[in-house]
Parts: sequence; C-alpha cells; structure tokens
Amino acid sequence: MDKKSYFITGIGTDVGKTVVSAIFAESLCATYWKPVQAGDLDFSDTLKIKAYCSENVSFLLERYRLNTPASPHLAAKLDGIEIQLSDFELPQVDGNLLIEGAGGLLVPINEKGLLYIDLIQHFNLPVILVSRHYLGSINHTLLSLEALKNRNINVEIIVFVGDENTATESIILTHYPNQKVIRIPLAEEVNSEFVRNQATIIQNQF
Repeated sequence: MDKKSYFITGIGTDVGKTVVSAIFAESLCATYWKPVQAGDLDFSDTLKIKAYCSENVSFLLERYRLNTPASPHLAAKLDGIEIQLSDFELPQVDGNLLIEGAGGLLVPINEKGLLYIDLIQHFNLPVILVSRHYLGSINHTLLSLEALKNRNINVEIIVFVGDENTATESIILTHYPNQKVIRIPLAEEVNSEFVRNQATIIQNQF
C-alpha cells in the first residue's frame, strides 16, 4: 500500500484542527508531527493527540517548543529565536505521515515574512483543510482555497466540522465542484472513544 502524507491546516483558529488531526492520525495509523508548538507546553497538541489516539499512532518531537501562547513569530522572538524555513526537513517515516500547522495559512513564523503556507509549499504535501461553519466562514474557506490554488498546492480534502450547512457548503463547492469532502460532527466531549469511532467512519473515504 502506498504511503500517504498530508499537511492539516485550518481556515483559522478554533475550527477543530487538532481533533481532526487526531481522527486522521488514528484512521491512517500515521506518524503525527507538529513542527512548531507555541505555548501550552504541558498540554501541547502532541500530548492531546497522544491522549486521544491508540498505540497505532506514532509521534515526532516538535522542531520548536516556544513558551508563549501567541503567533509563532512573536513567541519565537520572546524566546530569542528566529525560525528559518531551512530549519525544517520533511521527516522520513515508516508508513503514513500527518503534519499539523498552527492557525491558518498566513500565520507568520518569523518576522521576515515566513508564513505557514511557505512551510506547506516547502514540504510539497497535499493539504487537508479544516473548515467550521460560522458567520464569515465562507469567506475564510474560499480565501484559504484560493491561496492554496495560487501556490499550486493540492487540497486533497475539505473537512467540514459540525452539522451540515447546505447554504454555506453549496457556495464553496460551486467554486470547487470536484473537491472531496469529509464531515466530522461536533462532540459533546472529545475523548479517545469519539476519536476512534470517527476514525473508523472515515477509514475508506480517502
């Protein structure tokens, strides 16, 4: 079976990207990697996903662990670090690989203009774009899709988090009619049972 590698990003913050990452990591039995963690080092995204996933998921250490919960460019500056694109190499792993970004595509990584979309392009990986319905999400989703298209970055899947919103989704898919879509519901409580159940449901959808 061919190995699969994806970069998971969102249309913004708080759209469910880390939970979606856990579900896909579990479904793919993947190695998970968060290149930059800014703040919450005692309960990082890596630690959250470890708590949600089974032993079928492997983990890599973050390239940077920054102390301040802020945009990576600011968190790095406060730690006296300047992050460079050359600091990152695509990990070579046995099996599937899942890389999670931070926030959205244009989140700055350093003060010289390096953005997360540059890191995605550097890795040359297809994207899983996480979208969640709220007032303004059509704009944010289409802007994200346009930015990726302009960089010739393939969007493998859009994940819509939460209940179906036909009015919103139909407009987005009017512009991208061939886009593969996966839906993940909101959970009353995010735990390992929810993550593993959803991983099973999406198993054959990508």
